[in-house]
Amino acid sequence: MEILSLLADGFAVALTPQNLFLSVLGCFLGTLMGALPGLGPANGVAILIPIAFSLGLGPTPSLILLTSVYYGAMYGGRISSILLNIPGDEPAMMTCLDGYPMAQQGKAGEALSLSGVASFVGAFVATCGLVLLAPQLVKIALLFGPAEYFVLFTVAFATLGGISSTNQAKSAFAAALGLGIAMIGSDSQTGSQRFTFGHIHLYDGIDFLIAIVGLFALSEVFIFLEHHRGGAASAGTAKVGRIMPDFSMIKRCIPSMARGTGLGFFAGVLPGAGASLGSFLAYSLEKQAVDRDGKTFGKGDPRGVAAPEAGNNAASGGALVPMLALGVPGSGTTAVLLAVLLQLNITPGPLLFTKNPDVVWGLIAALFLANFILLAMNIPLVGIFTRVLMVPTRILMPVVAMISFVGIYSITGSTFDVMLMVGFGVAGWLLRKLEVPLVPVILGILLGNQMEVNLRRAMTISDGDWLILVGSPLTIILWIIAITGFVLPMLLGRRVKKRMEAARNEEEFVGD
Repeated sequence: MEILSLLADGFAVALTPQNLFLSVLGCFLGTLMGALPGLGPANGVAILIPIAFSLGLGPTPSLILLTSVYYGAMYGGRISSILLNIPGDEPAMMTCLDGYPMAQQGKAGEALSLSGVASFVGAFVATCGLVLLAPQLVKIALLFGPAEYFVLFTVAFATLGGISSTNQAKSAFAAALGLGIAMIGSDSQTGSQRFTFGHIHLYDGIDFLIAIVGLFALSEVFIFLEHHRGGAASAGTAKVGRIMPDFSMIKRCIPSMARGTGLGFFAGVLPGAGASLGSFLAYSLEKQAVDRDGKTFGKGDPRGVAAPEAGNNAASGGALVPMLALGVPGSGTTAVLLAVLLQLNITPGPLLFTKNPDVVWGLIAALFLANFILLAMNIPLVGIFTRVLMVPTRILMPVVAMISFVGIYSITGSTFDVMLMVGFGVAGWLLRKLEVPLVPVILGILLGNQMEVNLRRAMTISDGDWLILVGSPLTIILWIIAITGFVLPMLLGRRVKKRMEAARNEEEFVGD
């Protein structure tokens, strides 16, 4: 009953005219950005961060806008997957396998609407899971001391490469780079300057937002400049056709949605697993459950659209659980959202639910509203969202660059910070060319200071005895999770990735 009361208070916050408008706006913009191949939810949120802060929105409105963009981008990723066979982001890759064949059969509208319904089911159930599970995790987190928190942050770094990662050395290098950047500035205990080289602008360290916008948004612009992509593929080649699927089709897909939602939410809650794994597991399980002989899957089976869409959207909701309850992001996009929370002077973790109940419950209520808004928006406005695929990239990328420059300058008022953002953009472009993941870099910048502070506190408590880091059953369990999360991708990651690529190649062969 207490949860229902808190949720009711959250709806009182979310249903104010301003917050409701921001939720609708975020859902619309997120769907547009999700539809554009290559952008995805992390880039979409990063691009809009400067706008949210330059408008002077408060903590709750800013979070409502950006999380609505997050949910909207997860919905929108299916549009280019179904119409063009080009995934909007990695989690939407499995939707291509049956979504594009449905489009070729003249059922693009039905595939888009069915995927919208599946996305709603996955995200709505995941938000319910967030309401039930996050407060329970908070109770466990209250048992954490400095040593436990240090090991918990180590778990985040060890697992954020994801189960589909095949090169953990690059993930480790990226994490070390992020931790090194976090050390720039004043020492939190002694006040001495570290790695500032006498430059006054670096005395306070490097702002999260500058790094995030540079690494995600500007690096995308540099990738575009390198390849000189003149325009987006035309959506006119795939006719949307009939919008509403038959009720019998939806009824046949309900078990697929249920199974995909359960797997997706579980994958989202695990740090580092994320929506890609949720989507892959949902599709693979569904294929084994209903089409072991491969007679219908990969040839336009609606269940092959419903399962991965429910899975990746459930994972997006599940990834918010460890971020809000423990302060550890469950995916790349939640790492960006974690930076937003810290920038707003809100510390996620066990005290968030007691110190800032209006923020956290208002945010959760807004997520419920966003699901209904997206369901209502995605079916009748499918035609509008498909037209965004016709926007030439040569027009889109200058807009992204303009938002980045104007937004960061309006927040900091410093030309040095703008140049620093450009430097991060170049670094992001170089890291992407070398296939070094960007998320561990961001995580290192975000958690580096907290990791250092907790390690020092643990050493002070133990009088310099390093055994305190393995001195409780909880720390030992966390070390086992960290080691398993780091080693498992090296053993299974290549196999998982090969299966994903094989399924995609097989579908393309059948399509040809």
